[in-house]
Amino acid sequence: MTPAINLAKQRALDYQLHEYIHDSNAASFGLEAAEKLGVDVSQVFKTLVVSTDTSTLAVAVLPVDKTLNFKKMAKALSSNKLLTCKKVQMADPKQVERSSGYVLGGVSPLGQKKRLPTVIDSSAVEHTTIYVSGGRRGLEIELPPAQLADTLAACFSDITDD
Repeated sequence: MTPAINLAKQRALDYQLHEYIHDSNAASFGLEAAEKLGVDVSQVFKTLVVSTDTSTLAVAVLPVDKTLNFKKMAKALSSNKLLTCKKVQMADPKQVERSSGYVLGGVSPLGQKKRLPTVIDSSAVEHTTIYVSGGRRGLEIELPPAQLADTLAACFSDITDD
């Protein structure tokens, strides 16, 4: 059991677990998950941790085939009153692992050691369910985006490049 699964059970979320054999040579963990699970890439979301200009960490949850737009992420954090910042950048990998308790490629938005301000890309609401990391490589949790947002006190916003 991972902390993500434990939290999903504890909160009685409507979730399903999906496991696959992770290929250590895969170029992208998220694209590998979509391919091995036979799911459209727009429904599989990756979890990125960013550092703000105030040295605070935040989480971005976005489709695996999209790129995070740093300006949109900073604006989403500020306009939704999650954090006050003007800029964000990718957080240092060691800082991500310390803060989340997960290894890169297996960072789940659920069950992190420290709950961080979280923004989920608005495209998530187009799906009945989305897939996010279950807390280790080769494990995905499928759940309704609204339940994910409620559990994390997250907001939905457009945070990807067009």
